[in-house]
Amino acid sequence: MAGHEHHHHFSPCFCDLMRLFGSLVVPCVYLSLVLTLGLLLLLLGVRVWLQGRRTARRARDGGPAVAFFHPYCNAGGGGERVLWCSLRTLMHRYPGVSFVVYTGDQGVTGEQILERARQRFNISLPRPITFVFLRHRSLVEAGSYPHFTLLGQSGGSMFLGWEALTAYVPDLYVDSMGYAFTLPIFRYLGGCKVASYVHYPTVSTDMLSVVRERNPRFNNSDLVSGNAVLSAVKVVYYCCFALLYGLAGSCCHVVMVNSTWTLGHILSLWRSPSRTGVVYPPCDVRAFLDVPLEDREEEDEEEEGWEELGRELADGEEEDGEEEDARADRKCHSIVSVGQFRPEKDHRLQIRAFHKLLGGRAEKPGGREAVRLVLIGGCRDREDEERVLMLRGLCQELGVADRVDFKLNVTFGELKRELGNATIGLHTMWNEHFGIGVVECMAAGAIVLAHKSGGPKLDIVVPYEGGQTGFLADSEDSYAAAMETILALSPSARLEIRQNARRSVERFSDQEFEACFLAAMESLMSALEQ
Repeated sequence: MAGHEHHHHFSPCFCDLMRLFGSLVVPCVYLSLVLTLGLLLLLLGVRVWLQGRRTARRARDGGPAVAFFHPYCNAGGGGERVLWCSLRTLMHRYPGVSFVVYTGDQGVTGEQILERARQRFNISLPRPITFVFLRHRSLVEAGSYPHFTLLGQSGGSMFLGWEALTAYVPDLYVDSMGYAFTLPIFRYLGGCKVASYVHYPTVSTDMLSVVRERNPRFNNSDLVSGNAVLSAVKVVYYCCFALLYGLAGSCCHVVMVNSTWTLGHILSLWRSPSRTGVVYPPCDVRAFLDVPLEDREEEDEEEEGWEELGRELADGEEEDGEEEDARADRKCHSIVSVGQFRPEKDHRLQIRAFHKLLGGRAEKPGGREAVRLVLIGGCRDREDEERVLMLRGLCQELGVADRVDFKLNVTFGELKRELGNATIGLHTMWNEHFGIGVVECMAAGAIVLAHKSGGPKLDIVVPYEGGQTGFLADSEDSYAAAMETILALSPSARLEIRQNARRSVERFSDQEFEACFLAAMESLMSALEQ
């Protein structure tokens, strides 16, 4: 009886609740329409305001302007070389257009940035450009988002893009660093034509597979990889982010990607095949062509001669100090790595593989004194500097600190000198989007040992006219074994690989980049001049 009374009491309450919800539907619909209309009017007002600013700017400057979004333009990496070559190319071709760079670098002037580009890349611009210094670059730094880093950085890039747009409204906007979420802001609010040069997709199917397989990497912590629930949540998060990333990228009028590997991922995410093409990044191969290949092998032959002579001489005759030093220099093989000190470059793998190589050479002539590892790279910020300190600590821990050199933010001349003396050019990044450092090593005559993935595998370290151009590896053991194989090659065999590699990299020259870049940008640039 009590249950029956409770049922009758519950029914009127439920009906009243449903009537209440029903009465709210119409007001909520009207409210949603009003809010949507208000938002659209606000966005339209912002667009009109920004277009007015662009009209005033064009009247003041007397012509159109192209802006590149590159918050780390003073970093000195491969992406920065693309930026400066792009600017130089467009400046030569379109003298009536003004050029702007949005940068987040602080504590430097535009003149200092251009001088660093000249020293690091041997690139000088034919005329002045305008720098817009953004104050909130920390919004796109990974360290600001310990969790949900991709989402945080992407949201931060939108705020940074808004700061850039309100500071200077261009006619054509080029994202040259991979911040795809800035594209809709410039296109729909700024009314700009937009283009993008993609070095690396922000999210990719490879990243999804790493999480699905619960594989610990620099972008998949042990905590997540060791927990099935967290891994499942991260997969869903990546899938949702990939959808948003694809929508943002689809806003682009012209999409340029730097490699076959990147092309495949961008086509699957942005779904704009008619607007997307490969433009290999510019590699200053000609600057390395004067590095002799034959002389280096003649020195290697002299090394072998010294070793044979040392085995034949039994009288123990000692040479003077200068001759010993010269012979030691000739017998030391340099293994050079070129790449910014970022976690994905995996310098830890290089050091550990080098440690294993030294362990295997204990009984060989010259032993550990016969090889040296040189790590060359740029440091963008304090986080990179702390990473270098950590790597130095790893060298101390493994007992190889006396055979490892760190060279930070070197000039182009020093880079060329180090590569010219190198026996091996080392690269360890998994799924490197392209690998400008790999190409530079090949042009300079260093025998490349690169990661068996991404751009190096698909585009660079591939056979040339049937001849070998380098070596690939994917683990600590395989890297150590490959280094030992290269060091054990005869001088003539090494010379053949060097010659094949140098001839093969002509397709990555500055001149090839300029032609392809101009072809990709022509439709947008021609519209600016009309």
